[in-house]
Amino acid sequence: MEYSYPIDLSWSPEEMVDVVNFLSCIEEAYESKIDPALMNDRYQRFKHVVPGKAEENTIYKDFKKASGYDGYIVVKAMKEALKKDNPKSIIIKQHHPKL
Repeated sequence: MEYSYPIDLSWSPEEMVDVVNFLSCIEEAYESKIDPALMNDRYQRFKHVVPGKAEENTIYKDFKKASGYDGYIVVKAMKEALKKDNPKSIIIKQHHPKL
C-alpha cells in the first residue's frame, strides 16, 4: 500500500527520521508485532520532535487518514504493556480499514 507520512518540512533530517521510525512502529504493531521497549524508545524520540499533545494528535489523525493505522491505540497498548512485569509484544488485531 502506498501513502505518505505526515512530515513537517521545518524538521531537521534527523527529526524526520525519528518521526518516520515511530510511525513505522505503528505499522509494525498492525502488520505483525512490535516490542514495547523498542516502541517506547521510538515514541520518546518522536516526543522530542513533537512535544505538544495537540500536534501529536494531529499527526495521529493525518497518519490514520493516510494509512488506516491508529497511533493512539498503539501508544495506549504500549503504555499498558510496559506496566506489566513481563511485557509482551504489541499486536493490534484490528481489521485494517484501507484493505
